[in-house]
Amino acid sequence: MTEQNLVEKSGTASQLSLGFNQGLSAPAIGSNSSVGKKIASTKSKPVEGNGKKMRTRATAESMAKQQREISVSEFFAKNRHLLGFDNKRKALLTTVKEAVDNSLDACEEAGILPEIEIWVKQTDSDRFSVRIRDNGPGIVKNQIPNVFGKLLYGSKFHRLKMSRGQQGIGISAAGMYGLITTGKPIRIVSRTSSRAAAHLYKLAIDTKKNRPDIIKDETIEVDFAHGTEVTIELVASYNKGRQSVDEYIELTAIANPHATFVFHPPVGSTLNLPRGIEELPEETKEIKPHPYGIELGTMMKMVKETSAKKLGAFLTSEFSQVSLTVAKSVCHKAGVTSATWVNGLTPPVVEKLYKVLQETKLRAPSTNCLSPMGAEAILTGLLKGIKAEFYTASTRPPSVYRGNPFQIEVGLAYGGDLGRDKHDEDHNEQNGKHEPAQARVIRFANRVPLLYQQSSCCTFKSVLETRWTNYTIPQSSGALPRGPLVILVHMASVWVPFISEGKEAIADYDEIRKEIKLGISECARRLGTLLKRKKKKSDFTKRRDVFTRYIDEVVEATRSITTFNKEDFRKSLIVLSQNYTAAADMEFDEHGRVVKKAKPGNDLGLENTVVVNRDEETPPSQALFEDDAPNKKVKSKTTKAKKRKRKRTS
Repeated sequence: MTEQNLVEKSGTASQLSLGFNQGLSAPAIGSNSSVGKKIASTKSKPVEGNGKKMRTRATAESMAKQQREISVSEFFAKNRHLLGFDNKRKALLTTVKEAVDNSLDACEEAGILPEIEIWVKQTDSDRFSVRIRDNGPGIVKNQIPNVFGKLLYGSKFHRLKMSRGQQGIGISAAGMYGLITTGKPIRIVSRTSSRAAAHLYKLAIDTKKNRPDIIKDETIEVDFAHGTEVTIELVASYNKGRQSVDEYIELTAIANPHATFVFHPPVGSTLNLPRGIEELPEETKEIKPHPYGIELGTMMKMVKETSAKKLGAFLTSEFSQVSLTVAKSVCHKAGVTSATWVNGLTPPVVEKLYKVLQETKLRAPSTNCLSPMGAEAILTGLLKGIKAEFYTASTRPPSVYRGNPFQIEVGLAYGGDLGRDKHDEDHNEQNGKHEPAQARVIRFANRVPLLYQQSSCCTFKSVLETRWTNYTIPQSSGALPRGPLVILVHMASVWVPFISEGKEAIADYDEIRKEIKLGISECARRLGTLLKRKKKKSDFTKRRDVFTRYIDEVVEATRSITTFNKEDFRKSLIVLSQNYTAAADMEFDEHGRVVKKAKPGNDLGLENTVVVNRDEETPPSQALFEDDAPNKKVKSKTTKAKKRKRKRTS
């Protein structure tokens, strides 16, 4: 009976559960009226067969009510990691970087040698105030709110001309990040000349409408004749070392030896980096787009927006390196004439013109839009920022990717304070071991250091693919070379192909990688020549040491066989060892060349012979006459002696 009652109860419970799940009424159990009320209440609720509530499905009308425009400020405020504000340390670096880049561009365009001063002050446990002042031309009053309070606003996006800034996002995004994290507006003070008043603005950014919100606007007195000062308070963290503000400023000083930097960190002493040269970089000129660097849709848009009336004028005025002869040839192949009206072109005709332009052999775009650092400036920057033993630099000829001109420059620094290497004579003296230093890669794009996403950068990949073992520098497979080496690579272009809006790594184009590897190989060959000479010097030094170590024993053993003056014999053996190991006395000049010392006689061991090194800076004629004078005297003495001998015999 007990088992039967249990079965009946369980069956009743299962029926109740099933009926509840299906939305059916269940039989009442006992006289409990509350159960009946619960069951009755479930009848009015729409439920599905599996016990879940039915979904309220949206309609086209309800979805249309939810759709609205998204401003670029609102997008980047939500996705600020795309701009380099993904962590506190990087946010501080990005803020300083964007302000310094704008200051350098403004000063160079105005023909002013840049003087930039940076203050980073800690205001709370995780809050910092960043203030950057430059001596540039300043900003006119009505443009200040748009420059600092609106994203994608600037003068560099549509220009094919080398510049640090490109997108018009950087400094306004930094102000937006500071406003989001601290609620403090960005503060700007700008003055255009000593006779003009300085204007103070405090701005916030309306992210929904991407427009500035002016909080304060007034005229103030300042102690600088012209320039701009920007102050942003943000949530950040400050650390020294790699990928820090200190490293960024030091690398920027290397790439911009014409600028002076003064950095006041929140802790520690002030960093002063005076300029190394007193000349501005070469002025660049804006160029037109090259046909190889545009897409079909872009060309169709240009056809609609051009002010040219005829097709020939359109091709020659809107594109670079398209002459009148080339334009006529292109029009003929496309089945039109240079006198065809532009407003009468149909999409199929424009597409035909585009294909013919891509198949036509055109000259490379002009390179006066680029301003490379130059080998001398690279060496000046490396000498100022890196204490090494050997420096070399190379500037590659201009090249083109996707119709955009670019130029690659490479610099190398080796030895010195960077560490010891296996080619040094005494590299095994310290603790009997030698730990090779790890090479360091410094990447630049339009004179701006790139500190993040190194492994994704075309520059870094090119360094890894170079066979450094060909230049006597050890390297493991797929790794950086091992040695006290700094590799500087700079790309100058009218449009650097960054892989993200944060501008931290260069895209991997075949043309760019090829030029980087050629520039690295050129500098590495020079370094390899010096290292081979150092190795030769080290080998001959060891040989001389072994020889001189047993000279005394050789003298004593020889003295036991025959009679002679031991001191004279010892000196003769020492001179002999020095002659046969002369490579141990090699010295190198500042260009890595072997310095030839003035010795009695000459290096070749021939009498009355002069060897002139044409590579030396001393004029060859002067060196020749100075060295020839004593030889002529010797010759005259020997001639007179022969004449006296002839007289005696006669």
